[in-house]
Amino acid sequence: MGAAADRRPTRTAPGLAIALLSGLAFGLAGPFAASLLAVGWSPLAVALGRLAGAALLLGVPLAVVLARGWRPRAGHLRAVVVYGLVPLAGAQVCYFSAVDHLSVGVALLIEYTAPVLLLGWTWARGGARPRPATLLGAGLAVVGLVLVLDVARGAEVDVVGVLWGLGAAVCLAAYFRLSADASGADGPPGLVLTAGGAIVGSAVVLLVGITGLLPLTATTAPIDLAGWSAPWWVGVTLVAALSTTLAYLTGIAAVGRLGSRLASFVGLSEVLFAVLAAWWLVAQRPTLTQIVGGALVVVAVALIRWAEPA
Repeated sequence: MGAAADRRPTRTAPGLAIALLSGLAFGLAGPFAASLLAVGWSPLAVALGRLAGAALLLGVPLAVVLARGWRPRAGHLRAVVVYGLVPLAGAQVCYFSAVDHLSVGVALLIEYTAPVLLLGWTWARGGARPRPATLLGAGLAVVGLVLVLDVARGAEVDVVGVLWGLGAAVCLAAYFRLSADASGADGPPGLVLTAGGAIVGSAVVLLVGITGLLPLTATTAPIDLAGWSAPWWVGVTLVAALSTTLAYLTGIAAVGRLGSRLASFVGLSEVLFAVLAAWWLVAQRPTLTQIVGGALVVVAVALIRWAEPA
């Protein structure tokens, strides 16, 4: 018992650092995307750059896994396809479309109502009444979103952006559900799920653009990051390498060291990192009202995650 207690801090400390790194990497996605959107990239093009770049980068470790003898089981292909369609392709298109209409912080906070949506869906489907602390968290989330959207001051709300944000929230809720299913003994490894999902997601996004369902446009104009003029490919490389490849791989490593519950709490740091990065990189300064609302949303999601069983 003493040996186990001695090992726990050693294992937890690196896990916390990795989880914070994952939150930072995920949080940078919005500002990087905003810099591309500002020079004429469509949300679909940004999503394609992110997913295709990640698929290329993850292709190397995926090849190593296959070379070491891993082979897919029954149901793995279906899991990869659904993962690529909903949490990857769907979430990216919806989130970046929301960023095209709203600030990064507002878009991300709307997306992070996913646990509330998942809670309502579970309640409606299974009939299990949520705990009082869970209902309190849901109420705090609603109040926080009202403050973030600045409705009380009569500010004009971009309905299209809010709808895209809610679409991203639905996709994120599906991500939680699918990741939980895939984490079982019969699910594919996280690397295979992410790499395969990125390939599927890239193909779906490209098909949507080719068929004209959503505009797929990009430019070679330089982007602006924290006052620095950079080539367009810098933005694409950053969002693919840092905010996708690094973010997902470190996220998987963090869950392996901390467990899903603690890792999900630390993962809330993505919201804070995104707001700070948007302030620094693309000059989107939050108001005091939005800061208070954002804090309420973060507290609400944390409360729900604490109150509900995994």
